[in-house]
Amino acid sequence: MTESVTEPAPAKINPFLRVLGRRDDGYHDIETLILPITLADGVQAVPADDLRLTVVGEMAEEVSGGEDNLVLKTAGALRKRTGETRGARLLLSKRIPVAAGLGGGSADAAATLRALNRLWECGLGVEELIEVAAEIGSDVPALLHVRPSLARGRGELVKTVDLPKTWWVLVTQPFEVSSGDAYRWWHQDGTTGPDPGELIEALRAGDVERTGALLFNDLEPGVASRHPEVTEARKRLLRSGALGAVMSGSGPTVAGLAQDGSHAERLARVVAGTAVASVGSSELRVSTSG
Repeated sequence: MTESVTEPAPAKINPFLRVLGRRDDGYHDIETLILPITLADGVQAVPADDLRLTVVGEMAEEVSGGEDNLVLKTAGALRKRTGETRGARLLLSKRIPVAAGLGGGSADAAATLRALNRLWECGLGVEELIEVAAEIGSDVPALLHVRPSLARGRGELVKTVDLPKTWWVLVTQPFEVSSGDAYRWWHQDGTTGPDPGELIEALRAGDVERTGALLFNDLEPGVASRHPEVTEARKRLLRSGALGAVMSGSGPTVAGLAQDGSHAERLARVVAGTAVASVGSSELRVSTSG
């Protein structure tokens, strides 16, 4: 057995998130672009007799290290799928803010699947891992790849896309928004946004000015109407020179698009945000097989 495996768990932002309607199973059909970014957690797995989790890092106090943590739930789901009986000592380095719309828990789950698939030599391929990932959470399948991805259905239908690197500034909030609340608010008074084809083509072409004008998130109006801080963060980014701004996922983090890395750094200083870059299609490869 491999002695130690470490996998990155990058956060994500959504340049667009389109909600198509509620499904019979209670979830919502969506269409979204998921961009992994350079803000990341990390998961390390080493052999052990049982499953144990330790959480460290600047956001460690914000998450539970108990059985309700997605890392341990993911390990249990992989065990159930494969019949694996061995354990692992898992170390989660936590930097991504919790319940911020940045996919931190889902990224941790995806990294755990990749790490344990390698550590236990399960030999599951991408499609099999996606099946397990879909049982854990809607964002987990797309985050398995650590590449820009289009996600549809409730998030389980994933297609990777080739996109150049882009630079963003994140403005986080001192409060959390649950995805359940965000979707419930959309169902009460939300609408479905435009076809995202033009936005995707602008990103592919590296046209950040045009991209900035096309960013949208169908969940944003419902969250912002109840948390005006989201609207204020968006306005602050635009006033300070962002090419566009949009709430990420179910919020409340707002991401502002920058011209390049130096622009992102300057913008981050002005708005007291965090400058990040998206992970380009060829920059970070991860193993999704045993």
